[in-house]
Amino acid sequence: MFSFLPLNLFEQFQRIANAYFLFLLILQVMGLTHVSFSHLNEVSFVNNKLIFSFNRLRTEKWMDVQVGDIIKLENNHFVTADLLLLSSSEPLNLVYIETAELDGSVAVCFLRPDRLSKRVCCFSKGELRCEPPNNRLDRFTGTLMFQGQKFSLDNEKVLLRGCTLRNTEWCFGLVIFAGPETKLMQNSGRTTFKRTSIDRMMNALVLCIFVFLVFMCTVLAIGNSIWEQQQGDFTTFLPRQDGVNAAFSGFLTFWSYVIILNTVVPISLYVSVEIIRLGNSFYIDWDRKMYYARSDTPAVARTTTLNEELGQIKYIFSDKTGTLTQNIMTFNKCSINGKCYGDVFDYKKVDFSYNPLADPKFSFHDHSLVEAVKLENPEVHAFFRLLALCHTAMAEEKTEGELLYQAQSPDEGALVTAARNFGFVFRSRTPETISIVEMGIQRNYELLTILDFNNVRKRMSVIVRSPEGKLSLYCKGADTVVYERLHPSCSKLMEFAGDGLRTLALAYKDLDESYFESWRQRHHEASTALDDREDKLDELYEEIEKNMLLLGATGIEDKLQDGVSHTIEQLSRADIKIWVLTGDKQETAENIGYSCNLLREEMSEVFTVAGTSPEEVRQELRLEELSHKFYINHPLTACMCKTVICCRVTPLQKAQVVELVKKYKRAVTLAIGDGANDVSMIKAAHIGVGISGQEGMQAVLSSDYSFAQFRYLQRLLLVHGRWSYLRMCKFLCYFFYKNFTFTFVHFWYAFFCGFSAQTVYDEWFITLYNLVYTALPVLGMSLFDQDVNDRWSFQYPQLYVPGQLNMYFSKTIFAKCVLHSGYSSLVVFFIPYAAMYNTVRDNGKDVADYQSFALLAQTCLLIAVCIQLGLDMAYWTAVNQFFVWGSLAVYFAITFAIYSNGIFLIFTSSFPFIGVARNTLNQANVWLTILLTTILCVLPVVAYRFLLMQLRPTINDKVCGGPWCSWMVRQTKASPPPPPRRARIRRTSSRRSGYAFSHAQGYGDLVTSRRFLRRAPVSRSTAFSPTARSPGKFLPTGRSAGYSPTGRQSNLRQDETSLQMYRAVKDPQI
Repeated sequence: MFSFLPLNLFEQFQRIANAYFLFLLILQVMGLTHVSFSHLNEVSFVNNKLIFSFNRLRTEKWMDVQVGDIIKLENNHFVTADLLLLSSSEPLNLVYIETAELDGSVAVCFLRPDRLSKRVCCFSKGELRCEPPNNRLDRFTGTLMFQGQKFSLDNEKVLLRGCTLRNTEWCFGLVIFAGPETKLMQNSGRTTFKRTSIDRMMNALVLCIFVFLVFMCTVLAIGNSIWEQQQGDFTTFLPRQDGVNAAFSGFLTFWSYVIILNTVVPISLYVSVEIIRLGNSFYIDWDRKMYYARSDTPAVARTTTLNEELGQIKYIFSDKTGTLTQNIMTFNKCSINGKCYGDVFDYKKVDFSYNPLADPKFSFHDHSLVEAVKLENPEVHAFFRLLALCHTAMAEEKTEGELLYQAQSPDEGALVTAARNFGFVFRSRTPETISIVEMGIQRNYELLTILDFNNVRKRMSVIVRSPEGKLSLYCKGADTVVYERLHPSCSKLMEFAGDGLRTLALAYKDLDESYFESWRQRHHEASTALDDREDKLDELYEEIEKNMLLLGATGIEDKLQDGVSHTIEQLSRADIKIWVLTGDKQETAENIGYSCNLLREEMSEVFTVAGTSPEEVRQELRLEELSHKFYINHPLTACMCKTVICCRVTPLQKAQVVELVKKYKRAVTLAIGDGANDVSMIKAAHIGVGISGQEGMQAVLSSDYSFAQFRYLQRLLLVHGRWSYLRMCKFLCYFFYKNFTFTFVHFWYAFFCGFSAQTVYDEWFITLYNLVYTALPVLGMSLFDQDVNDRWSFQYPQLYVPGQLNMYFSKTIFAKCVLHSGYSSLVVFFIPYAAMYNTVRDNGKDVADYQSFALLAQTCLLIAVCIQLGLDMAYWTAVNQFFVWGSLAVYFAITFAIYSNGIFLIFTSSFPFIGVARNTLNQANVWLTILLTTILCVLPVVAYRFLLMQLRPTINDKVCGGPWCSWMVRQTKASPPPPPRRARIRRTSSRRSGYAFSHAQGYGDLVTSRRFLRRAPVSRSTAFSPTARSPGKFLPTGRSAGYSPTGRQSNLRQDETSLQMYRAVKDPQI
């Protein structure tokens, strides 16, 4: 609360113009400030939410909760402290929470029901030890001593601040951390307010304008002092007070002219800028072509301050999974005992009708795998048995035979579904058992331990006991990790990264009963340790996951989103460099790069940097410099490339890559992603874009713009971004032009009024000039102007390049605007002055009086700036017509009204220009003067633009202007046809892994702790008929029902490989 006002003022005065306006307000004794306390009201609302203190069931405020309190939460309550969950109203204490404030998704948190919840009412003595407050949302380490027993506490037993209780009537929790010590508050770093490059330039320009204003006022103040010393005519009408001399008069004149000439940067400029940005944001929100009907997701501009920055993007940093791809995994290929299944494509899908429990949405085209299953191939059965057992998915069966799997990652769900369709159906689980249906026979495996997945291990294992009593360890994970832990006698199987698939290796190991009991005891001790728990568990996992025997490998396909290739091609034509930052392996990312046009045939100089230390990277760059014969300047080497793909990068490294480019290239960057692991990258870039995908809403909540599909990015940049930048640049150029012209006329007039700080215009014209007469026309241009329509923007992406080069508004453009304003002001002042000098009316009376000259000068000024606006406007609409002509009509209507006799009689002191309008504007020479002044103001501009278009045409001139448009059409027709499609060349891949789980910790501990069951499992039939083998039914016989394979050499032949990639074929002899 106390820091809100200082921080708010600090952020506001980051814009130099605000300090400038404050100075003028103080100078004019008009102090006024306004502070919004919406944030404080929100904090007050949260802190005053009610809770129940368990010991006496009294109502308390959240702000009074302390560590150690046991509180009661009810459905839809927002959690504002970190709680250890004790019990809930649901069967077996299931608790549902929404974690939108943490990761944007809906998650399920489970409790330990059998130990704590039964004694929660008598919970009076106990000791809880845990880690100190930290910002790790994915980890919690602690132990609870209760009634002589020691319980292990981890992240899955904690309800974090920021969650919301859903679908649960009530639950009880013990407060662990409160206030600023909660994990959410520990993650609440200082938010950086993003500003556009135009905003930063405006700060520099405002400083320059202020210096220029001081210079003009100083010149006029010196002129006043000289005038007072040499002429002193004013003393006849305004006698000086005692002690006031010419120098002091010049000092007062200086501040008077500061107030008069302050219109060079009026406050209406920034008001108009915010209105324009708001309007362009609404265009994005209302764009139906960026609406994704399948998920009912529109595009959303979550900020209104960065729209014009969208038209200046030079580098795009993109995640791969879920951003370029759909993040919907499908089981595509597999390799079992050296034989690959899935390479043979039959347009007729495999018929799974023999399996009543098969998923009708699953499809596979290699019939040989189904035949191997039906022929009871032991290796194939063992392969799918592992997939049905080694996972943490949960099965929900609302009706008989209709299974719904809830998996921690799309990869895991695809694998369990594949095993289900091939006859190994995962049906249910308890903390101690896993029930599967193997070829029509119900079998229950005892689940002893889950060695859960994490981002370092990149694998998970389960230890189960079969119905026959055999102990086995089943493991699946990244192929590089699993291969390192295989028995020396095992041969490596093929991998599928070359096809752009995510590769997963499967292995197993038979365990000795006595060894396992010893290991299990040590595992319990490590899991309850308070210090170095994760390290101790990792050592035990490494110990038991050794000398495994390889079963096979799977290839999971994550298909590209619709329109990704075309979007990347369009953005590349717009000279936007796209970098892909992914956690996948090199081969997978490389093939995805070819599939989506990131890598193309014409890219002949493609090289890989795979060093693990700075020195290795430098050495590889030196070798590339010698081989490719070009100079490499580290770290700018990557910026010289058209496309960069960074593999195996962590979320922090993604942000560091963005910061590196921002530091060395000073270009406008955009980051786009769909998951929580992309948040740091999104926040680091100038503009962050979030995709509403399969990984929650955290990326969207941290982004500046959001939509549902990557292909909408081209419309966001090439249409909305370019239009916003063009409109803003036109607005600034025109606004500075009209206000500098307005102000410079005051400057010239000072030399003819004895530097007396007399204004050249009527005071009402000064008041209404920016507020009424010129406000709507410039807003109309800034909201509706288009140089080309959206279709031409896509047809000619090169139109985007001027924004990257700051060609529409820069310091040079600003200087030209000032010079143009200086010329126009000279014309607007001296042409009317010369025309009225010694001029008489038709009746012989003088015209040359101050009021008539003021009216003529301001009329010439307004008409000249309106015509200049018409020259700048490329797209006339009915609204623009109404604003321009309406503003002129309003000017004349107001002028005749306030200069009338009636207004003068009512407000004599406020409207002194009585009868000036009707007496001046009825003279023909006045209208001729207005015509001459307007022509002289506009003619040089028209001539300059015509010569520039003929001699140095820009891309906009070629597309939009006269004969150049037909030239572009001819160039398009004469362009060579597109290159032929890439030839598919088979090659042998490396052994790096392409498989990756999600970035979240696994659910293994939950599965073994009874914390996921909503209701007790019901008895059900196996859904297979074990009678006789027929096309519709079959009976498994022999050893397949309880088979556990043994190690054997792989039968892989050297000529068998499934790795394919796209490569350009340039030489027909190759």
